[in-house]
Amino acid sequence: MNTEGIGRTGKMKLNPLGSRGQAPALTVLLAIGLAGSIGAPRLAQTSGTWAKTGTMNNARQYHTLTLLPNGQVLAAGGGVAGSAELFNPAKGAWAITGSMNTDRQLHTATLLGDGQVLVAGGLNNSAFLSNAELYDPTTGKWSVTGSMEGPRYGAAATLLPNGQVLVAGGNDGTENIATAELYNPATGTWSRTRSMSTARQANTMTLLPDGKVLVAGGDGTTAILASAELYDPATGSFSGTGSMNSPREGHKATLLPNGLVLVAGGVSSSGALFSAELYNPATGKWGLTGNMVVNPVGFTATLLGTGKVLVAGGAVGRYPNEHTTGAAELYDPSTGSWAVTGTLNTARALAQAALLEDGQVLVSGGQNFSRTARLTYLSSAELYTP
Repeated sequence: MNTEGIGRTGKMKLNPLGSRGQAPALTVLLAIGLAGSIGAPRLAQTSGTWAKTGTMNNARQYHTLTLLPNGQVLAAGGGVAGSAELFNPAKGAWAITGSMNTDRQLHTATLLGDGQVLVAGGLNNSAFLSNAELYDPTTGKWSVTGSMEGPRYGAAATLLPNGQVLVAGGNDGTENIATAELYNPATGTWSRTRSMSTARQANTMTLLPDGKVLVAGGDGTTAILASAELYDPATGSFSGTGSMNSPREGHKATLLPNGLVLVAGGVSSSGALFSAELYNPATGKWGLTGNMVVNPVGFTATLLGTGKVLVAGGAVGRYPNEHTTGAAELYDPSTGSWAVTGTLNTARALAQAALLEDGQVLVSGGQNFSRTARLTYLSSAELYTP
């Protein structure tokens, strides 16, 4: 990788603005001293293969992928001039669709109950965004909707059972924030709900079976966080729950079929984490599960129809030899262990993934870098068949 965003400390800033560097980037730490990386077990490969599919019309990173009710996938932002495009699984091809009113990266994208996609916040060059817009799959067009009360990027969002969208945390361009807002599709407006107890960005947000929302980890005001909290739509407030065993940001959270939440990877102040843990909503406690094999940072995580979790791509290595990886692995909830699966055709970090209706996983975009190769933004895409 070139020298942009990399320091002698071993901290890598994966800049959503590339070489322009006109605004703060979401910081992902690749570690000095990667705990657990030396001598990590190499497990037997399980079945599962990757195949190249159609290339996107624009290279993208920090974009979003949303599976639409018609089975196509919307890729929005992270490219050029507000561009958006659709992946058609039947054709294995991408087609340009209407452009967003505002180009953005590090935004949120949420599929609403009526089939439209709400995109909110993010970054546009040096501008921090509070505006939001809706994509209508029936017309292929975007329309402006109500703006949030303030800008935020690197936030988390989820659709609540009542049809509203909860957005919490992120950065407002000055500092990480604890505020949260609700979007009401019926009125197209946002309203403030109670704030989290702790400011955080690069955290995860998971809708639990009981309708509450688990917020875990992230980058706080002065440190990476292990704390977690629960949002209750009935009261509109957050309350504390058990803390993770490790502080982490840039991790992934997946609701498992058994109702537990798997949190994997990310980084702490001491480096990249291969550890994973499970949150039990019944007890409000976390327990350690098997360690990841090869993918601690910048990966995608997708729940498969089999109940396993596919983790793909990311970045590995120690400064100055960090590089993207094409490795992929599967977490099996029945055994609490990870196993290597088929390797991506293109090594990539900061890609996006979507589970298709036929059970395949689409992965697109991201970036590719190594010690000897210049940073490249990717337009390629591929499909994983379990």
